[in-house]
Amino acid sequence: MREILTKIVQRSELHKKWLNTLSFLENAGARKISACEEPELVDITQLKHAAEEHRHAYYLKKQIQKLDGPAPRHYGLSELLAPIHTRQYLHKLDIQCARYLKTQFGFEGRKLKYAAYLYVTYLIEVRADELYPAYQDVLTGQQSKVTVKSIILEEEGHLKEMTSMLEILHPDWQMHASHLQRIEETLFNNWFEEIAKNVLRSEPLRAELA
Repeated sequence: MREILTKIVQRSELHKKWLNTLSFLENAGARKISACEEPELVDITQLKHAAEEHRHAYYLKKQIQKLDGPAPRHYGLSELLAPIHTRQYLHKLDIQCARYLKTQFGFEGRKLKYAAYLYVTYLIEVRADELYPAYQDVLTGQQSKVTVKSIILEEEGHLKEMTSMLEILHPDWQMHASHLQRIEETLFNNWFEEIAKNVLRSEPLRAELA
């Protein structure tokens, strides 16, 4: 993963798309959190989490401006890396987790939405706890102006919050989380493989144009 991240950071056009891709995922996560809210039964942690994910999406967009050339304006297919897989990653994770929780616990309606919110968010925070530090290490090594240090600190806090909320949901949550992590790992690996293909496909074109 670090080899691909290094190639991305070394090339401004790829790096801008990568930041835009991360921004898309943060924004998609924030929207999913908001979609799980009940009109009245919304606690402060859920509001805080949605707000911070939206802020991360904005922050990543702002980081693009530190790089040379025009910034992607939107989240169009041509403005993302591995756009199809990027758009499907969280959606597929949400569906598969909900299906598992419904089968295991018989959850329906509001209970299913809330349980899926907790587990999916937990899985994403575990992933962020791996991905963002690896990316920051590459940024530091390449002396990039871009930084994601503030996001790393907030994601660590989110992970602690989700762990506490899952412990309240049921005592054996870790067993179910382990199963769901295998689902997330497959989806993430498929996504990052497509990111790598995008990056590697662009190298011969670069040599041709040089």
